[in-house]
Amino acid sequence: MLGVVITVSDRCARGEAEDRSGPLAATLLADLGVRADVVVVPDGVESVRAAVGDALAAGARLVLTTGGTGIGPRDVTPEGTRPLLARELPGLAQAIRDRGAAKLPAAVLSRGLAGIAAGRDGEVLVVNAPGSPGAVRDAVAVLGPLVGHVLDQLAGGAH
Repeated sequence: MLGVVITVSDRCARGEAEDRSGPLAATLLADLGVRADVVVVPDGVESVRAAVGDALAAGARLVLTTGGTGIGPRDVTPEGTRPLLARELPGLAQAIRDRGAAKLPAAVLSRGLAGIAAGRDGEVLVVNAPGSPGAVRDAVAVLGPLVGHVLDQLAGGAH
């Protein structure tokens, strides 16, 4: 199955920092049977919206963003994602926060979203994860047992 990982980071986009979260997410998703390319974009509503939109248009079935979910002035990944979502999955986003908060109390400050967006080949699962490798591990751990079921449901499978 095709996926896209979008790393949202000004510093990584400028080449000032190494993207550790995006490649980790792609590796972890591969273990779930999701082949994901990694795209790096700067923080910003428009850059996030464009990257997610490109992934949807390319036929991705899962889009995972990493970074830009916090409370800093440039953390606007949810604002770039929300207009593309037809339906939100707040329980999924909360489960990712809860898993992180069990180890790091500040994880509750993540504003990441999860939801369903229209893609080229049908509906797509879109998830915002915080930008640290630990947060990516938490997000993929929560997604792991759900991805197959969610995508089956989106394709019209029985409950």
